[in-house]
Formats: sequence, structure tokens, C-alpha cells
Amino acid sequence: MKKSEVLIVGAGIAGPALAYWLSRNGYRPTVVEHARQLRSGGSAIVVKGPAIPVADRMGILPQLRGLATRNRSLTLLDPDGRRILQLPLTSDKAPTVEVTRADLSEVLHRSAQTEAEFLFDDTVTALDQDESGVDVTFRRSAPRRFDLVVGADGMHSTVRRLVFGPERQFASDLGLYGATVPLEPDAIEDPTEMTMLTVPNRMLVLHPSRTTPLAIFTFRAAQPAPHDRKNIALHKQTVADAYADVRWRAPELVAAFLDHPAPFFDPLTTVRVPSWSRGRVVLLGDAAAATALLGDGSSMAMAGAYALAEELAAHPGDHARAFAAYESRLRREVGPRQRRVGLLTRLMVPRTRPGLAVRNAVGRAVGRTNRIASREAANR
Repeated sequence: MKKSEVLIVGAGIAGPALAYWLSRNGYRPTVVEHARQLRSGGSAIVVKGPAIPVADRMGILPQLRGLATRNRSLTLLDPDGRRILQLPLTSDKAPTVEVTRADLSEVLHRSAQTEAEFLFDDTVTALDQDESGVDVTFRRSAPRRFDLVVGADGMHSTVRRLVFGPERQFASDLGLYGATVPLEPDAIEDPTEMTMLTVPNRMLVLHPSRTTPLAIFTFRAAQPAPHDRKNIALHKQTVADAYADVRWRAPELVAAFLDHPAPFFDPLTTVRVPSWSRGRVVLLGDAAAATALLGDGSSMAMAGAYALAEELAAHPGDHARAFAAYESRLRREVGPRQRRVGLLTRLMVPRTRPGLAVRNAVGRAVGRTNRIASREAANR
């Protein structure tokens, strides 16, 4: 019997994870990625919650633990760079693994590459579906027909634009920008400590990552920049202007951002799509429901990939029911997260000094609670 062929657009996190599970459920997956290779570098992400059992079932949890960052604590600084408090980032009650996004992507790709076809340096330019399949036009490869198409191509999804409509219909601006730049290894003194300085409307984080530290800028701009993802000069000027009066190591870290040929910069948004499927096309991961700042994107992508493959296997020959069941399962996970994002933006990047004082008071309370819990656990 001929295996159903599924095109997965995007080889980040959701795409390879889905390819792995589809291949084990009797499908023939093809993954297309517009980049020439898997992306290197990237921010650290935390594999947690529903992604942990998925990683365990894939047999990759030991690999991820071996690639984990050494980050163990978060130190908050006042505007002059003085330490306010230090919070532990690990807990025996909440099994998590912090890795770089690039390492997670590489592990997932290795798990799927023997079972799936990967096409790099290519992308989809047109999708034409009917009752029995989807005709796909690629930028470089010859046109092909697939039984199903999955858009796992992130916040700025091409599949979503082609099938569901322009991005502006689904993306909600949080009023914040996110920017990162890799640093030299000697930029940090303690590889187990993440440091955060916050002033009204701006946050600056120095993250040790695993091998390449990162400077992370999260801020509101006095004059929002036009949304132009390719205008690197504008991105650099926006970051420089936002942090011009910030002390501590801000001048040094902004200089690193300005010197880098292609630092990361993007408005922080959430994505809400009324329905994640249309005919034989379905969205997965950030393409369906992105939530900035929560750090759950990669975990939700892995959980979503597992759920989608499981529902397709449970409803053979009935993709509509499978898509609906998958969406119902995942919305229960992402819905509450998206409802919390507004509160989180106000807490993480307060607009005023009183708001910052409240944030620090919450941090101190959490720190005291964690210390008490640690002492009680040690005395048992």
C-alpha cells in the first residue's frame, strides 16, 4: 500500500519532530527549508512540560541533557549594575533541560534524517489543493503533489500567508522588540549565571548559553521602527537609540550588536489563527499560535508535532478529523499561555520605576520561597 506523502515546510523544531513521528506512523514525510543548512547559534530555550515525555519517547533526552547549558541562576541588577537578588533556575520538582535552539534542532534533525527527505535552500511558492491532494510549486525543485501539507515555518509562515491570508490578520504586536547578538566566550565571568538589568521600558540580559554567550535586548522604542525585517541598519540604530542612556555593560553590548553583520531583530508578537487547518493544509508550532516571551515555543512545537502525528494515525484516511482533534488538544495548552502574555510583558519589562519596584519585590518573594523549599527538602 502506498504511503501517504506529507510535505512539512520548515526544518526548525516542529518540522523535524513531526517528520520523526510521521515516519513511525506509516507516512512518508518531506521537509523543505529555505535556509541552506540548519541554523547555528541562537538563544537558549527550555525543553519542559509536555515536551519532556515527547523527548523521552524519541530517545533524545540523554542527548539533550548532555548538551544542556550550565546556566543555574538568574541575577537581577539595579540600573547601576549592582546586584539586587539571585534566583535559582533549576528545581527537582520541575524537570527541564535548557539547550540552545540550534542544538535542539540538530538533535531532532539527526533523529529524523534517515526516515525523511530534507530539501534545503528551497521553499514553497504556491499551493493548489483539491479533494485528493495538494499541488506544490517550489522555488527551486520541480513541482510535486502531496497528500497533506504542514506549515511548520514559524512566526512569519509562508504556508500561512499562501493559504490563510497575510500575516497582519493574525499577528498582534506586543509593543516590544527583541534583539540578540552572540558574544566572545570571555564576555562572561560565570558560565552558570544569567544576568538581567532592567530599567523602565528596557531589559538587557547577558546569557551564558553553552559555548557562545548572548546579549539579549528586550525593549519598547520611543519611536517604533517600520516593520522591515531586512533593514539591518535600521535595526541597529533602533537598538542603539533605545539603550543610549542605559549604564552597566550596555555600551559594550550595544557595540557588539552594531559590529555584527546580521544580528537578530524582530518585533515581539503573538499569532492567533481562528482555525489551524484549511482543507489538506495544517499549521504547526509558531505558525499556528506563537506566544512571545514565555519561552514555550520549542516545547509547544514538539508537543504539537507529537499530537498531530498521533491524531493522523488515529484517524487514517480522515485528515479533517485528525486536524480537528490535534487543534483541540493543543489549544488547551497554548490558550492559557497566550492569555498570560500581556501580564508577562508588564512584569518583565515594566514601563515605570514603580512597576520595576513591584517586579523586584515579586522576585525577592520568589527567591525567599525557593530558599525555604530548598532548606525543607535538604532536612527531609
